[in-house]
Amino acid sequence: MPPEIRVIGIEGMPEAEAGDDLAAQIIDACQNQGTSIDAGNVMVVTQKIVSKAEGRVVDISSVEPSEMALAISEGHRRDPRHTELILRESKRIVRMDGGVIISETHHGFNCANAGIDASNIPGNDTLALLPDDSDASARGIRQAVKDRLGIVVAVIVSDTFGRPWRNAATDVAIGVAGIDPIRSYVGQM
Repeated sequence: MPPEIRVIGIEGMPEAEAGDDLAAQIIDACQNQGTSIDAGNVMVVTQKIVSKAEGRVVDISSVEPSEMALAISEGHRRDPRHTELILRESKRIVRMDGGVIISETHHGFNCANAGIDASNIPGNDTLALLPDDSDASARGIRQAVKDRLGIVVAVIVSDTFGRPWRNAATDVAIGVAGIDPIRSYVGQM
């Protein structure tokens, strides 16, 4: 039988909250829908639920914008407190134009708004930041699956990166465990 790639969505995940055991929630949701987790599977987990479970959600009412954030936000629709968080999560600003901020995060990602967004987050004044260390997050989920099920899987933490000034978005792996990207790519040649 030739190699096969299947993508199976998992339904029934609860709303992630700080301190949640994501691996346990994923395993339970898989079991509830009758989807087995097998050795060698690759689990793709969205950055948003990882950020929520790791407490990387901020209520902007607690953020005091700097003079720089106020100046950058002037004339644009972004709240200066949101801009302040972008500045705090950035190693450097790559480009700004028309209210769009492209920055390099402390992780080394070049993306819009330092990867900060408000989609799929409860509350109007709440923003999700990227995990501190997405590779460590992936390793933790992988180890928890191994501890609970006795099998080894690979884990990818993914995030959607918009393409600034273009009409497109793409998902990227911002954290991995159990995958050697160079070997995986070379093996396909």
